[in-house]
Amino acid sequence: MGILSNLLRAVTWWNGQTLNTQLYTWRKGHKVGEDAQGNVFYQSGDGARRWVIFNGEVEATRVSPEWHGWLHHTYQEPPTERPLPRKTWEKPHQENLTGTALAYAPAGSIRRQDPKDRGDYEAWSPE
Repeated sequence: MGILSNLLRAVTWWNGQTLNTQLYTWRKGHKVGEDAQGNVFYQSGDGARRWVIFNGEVEATRVSPEWHGWLHHTYQEPPTERPLPRKTWEKPHQENLTGTALAYAPAGSIRRQDPKDRGDYEAWSPE
């Protein structure tokens, strides 16, 4: 790592864990588990503090509902010890894709590669 990358880690959180977070995790963190996306979850020795080290982009919607509940002390046991019951109709967790190229675009959207004929739309023109 270069000096610039270490400086960025020291002062920014959106590039991953900061240097202080890494040091705190080494000293006080106890690994609790990892989710399907490779995010790693930790807690302090007394269990009072809980945090996540993201694998890649730091985006809160990348945390599944099970782990979110554990991080916010809704559940005492992590999903690795006591998984939440799943319903047959539940879809797998997906991060929020708003603002990305993968975001939903309806049939007539100009963001689509193949915009459909917009027969239901009539442009307004002033009289």
